[in-house]
Amino acid sequence: MPAQSDTMDTAHGMQEAPPKVEEKPEWWASPAVVGLMGFGTTTMIAGLSNLPLPYGAGFGNITGGSPITGNWVVFGMAIAFGGIAQLLAGIIALRKGNMFAGSAFVGYGSFWLAFTLMINVWLLPAATAGSSVAWGVAGFSFIWMLFTFTFLINAPKHGWGILMVFLFLFIAFILLVVKFASLASGSTTFAPDGSANWAVGGEIIFDGFLAWYVATADLTNWNYGRKVLPA
Repeated sequence: MPAQSDTMDTAHGMQEAPPKVEEKPEWWASPAVVGLMGFGTTTMIAGLSNLPLPYGAGFGNITGGSPITGNWVVFGMAIAFGGIAQLLAGIIALRKGNMFAGSAFVGYGSFWLAFTLMINVWLLPAATAGSSVAWGVAGFSFIWMLFTFTFLINAPKHGWGILMVFLFLFIAFILLVVKFASLASGSTTFAPDGSANWAVGGEIIFDGFLAWYVATADLTNWNYGRKVLPA
């Protein structure tokens, strides 16, 4: 029988608030695996799209080509798994009394939905009207950098795996701010075929891989009832 005590909620110090005496205990499993997998896999695909052409799908081409053409591979995952599945995982975690995991999953699930809406609905009309959309994306990344910092300073309590996920995510948003601010300033450093995109794309892919690993460790340890993979 899988050991319920080895879920991410307990193994990483993310304990849920105990139910009140008069309440019936809930029998929901931990949503951590779904939430982390939704975040990690979508992040890896987004990182691939940040690689320089012809390897990446060309996310950096918002100043030249069509962002929809460059990012189509991200959108399905961003809506279904990174967005909706993460939101559901966050709601379950909050209902179970897990403020840290619940807030993170709801937040980053909302991020992927907001990202998809921004690129598909509002970015092209703004670019057509002459707006500097690269500055807008830089600002968007900066706000999510601040959001990530909030979780980064609280992550040490929840194990080295979670800490590394938020640390490298924080760095990823810093790189995205630099990337799009540079594009807005007319720099060609982060042109779609520029080698600087290896740093951005590679760092984002690595962060997604870390989230995938923590989810894999959490599920494996629960399934076998002992610590098989450290996290």
